[in-house]
Amino acid sequence: MAEEARLWLERIRALPLRRRVRLMNVCGGHERSITMAGLRAALPRDVELIPGPGCPVCICPEEDVYEAIQVALHEDVTLVAFGDMLRVPVNVPRGEARSLEQAKAAGADIRPIASPQEAAAIASSNPGRRVVFFAAGFETTMAPVASLLVQGAPENLLMLLSGRLTWPAVAMLLDSGTPGFDGLIAPGHVATVMGPEEWQFVVDRHGLPAAIAGFTPASLLAAMYSTLRQLLDGRRFLDNCYPEVVRPGGNPTARRHLAEAMEVVDAAWRGIGVIPASGYALRPALAARDARRVFPSYADASRKRAGEMPPGCDCAKVVLGRIYPNECRLYGKACTPRTPVGPCMVSDEGACRIWWSGGVRDNPAA
Repeated sequence: MAEEARLWLERIRALPLRRRVRLMNVCGGHERSITMAGLRAALPRDVELIPGPGCPVCICPEEDVYEAIQVALHEDVTLVAFGDMLRVPVNVPRGEARSLEQAKAAGADIRPIASPQEAAAIASSNPGRRVVFFAAGFETTMAPVASLLVQGAPENLLMLLSGRLTWPAVAMLLDSGTPGFDGLIAPGHVATVMGPEEWQFVVDRHGLPAAIAGFTPASLLAAMYSTLRQLLDGRRFLDNCYPEVVRPGGNPTARRHLAEAMEVVDAAWRGIGVIPASGYALRPALAARDARRVFPSYADASRKRAGEMPPGCDCAKVVLGRIYPNECRLYGKACTPRTPVGPCMVSDEGACRIWWSGGVRDNPAA
C-alpha cells in the first residue's frame, strides 16, 4: 500500500501544473487520513487541499443539541448519543448546562454509544424506561438508524433525529458562484451507501472534475491525480477511485430502508443556515418513535439563526472551506481539544481537532 501511494505521488509531481489548484476533500475521515499521512507537505506547492463540510458533529444545529440537553434534564429518560456529541457546546447563560456532558454531570441519565445497535441494546436491557437516541450524522449513519427502525427496534426506543445529506452543502457552495475550489474529492463511504451517481452534478452542472476516494493515502492520491489530470486534459468526469467498495447504485437495501423510514426535508446547518432538501426526518408513520412528537417541545426558536457559533469562533468558515482551521481567531488560544469552544475542535472528524492532533500549533490569525 505504501508503494502504491508513492507511485501516485510521483505521478502527481510529474504533472505540468501551470497554476495553483485547490481541491476540496469533503469528508472528515479524508481530512484525518490526509493530515496524519502528511500528504499536504508531500504534494507539490501548487496543489492545495481544502477541508470541506464533512463533519456531522460540527454542523449539527445548536437548537438540536440544546433540545437534547433539555429532554435529558427534564424528562424521565435515558438519552444516548455518539460520544463526540456529548462535548458539543451551546450558547447558554452561565450556570446552565452548555453540553450533554455537563447535563450528565448535573444528574441526567446520558450515555455515550458507538453504534445504533448499542442504542437498541440499552433499550432492550431497560424495557420499562424510555430511551432517546439523539442521532446526528450523515447518510452513512442514517442508513443503519433507518434499518434499525425498519427491521424492528425495541418499543421503548425513541429518536431525536438530526440527520443530514452530504451533497447539498457542496451544491450550495457551487451555486454560490464562489466555491473556492477547482475539483472535488468525494467521500467514499457516502458513495458506498448512496451510489457514486449522487456526485455527478459536480461534473454535469458545474463542469468541475470529481473523484470518489477511499481512506488510504493511495486511494486519496489516486483521486487527486485524477482531478488534476482532468483539469490538465480539459476533460471532466466523475472518477471512482474506490471501486473495491463503491458500486453503481450504492447499497440498495440501505437506500430502501432510508426511503421507508425517513423523508428528506429542508434543514439547518450550524453556522451556515438552512440548506434546502439537506436533512432527514422520520416519516409520519413513525410518529410514535419521534421524541419531538412524544415530549413537549423544547425547541428554542431564537436559536434558529445562521450565526450561532460561540463568539469569536470561526467554525462555519472552516466547514465551508473559507479558511484553514488554524486561521480561526480562537484556534490554539481559547480553543483547544482540552477546552473546545467550537464544535470543529470537539469532534474527531472536525478539521480543527484533526489539525491540532496532527501537530499544527501556529495561528496566523492570533
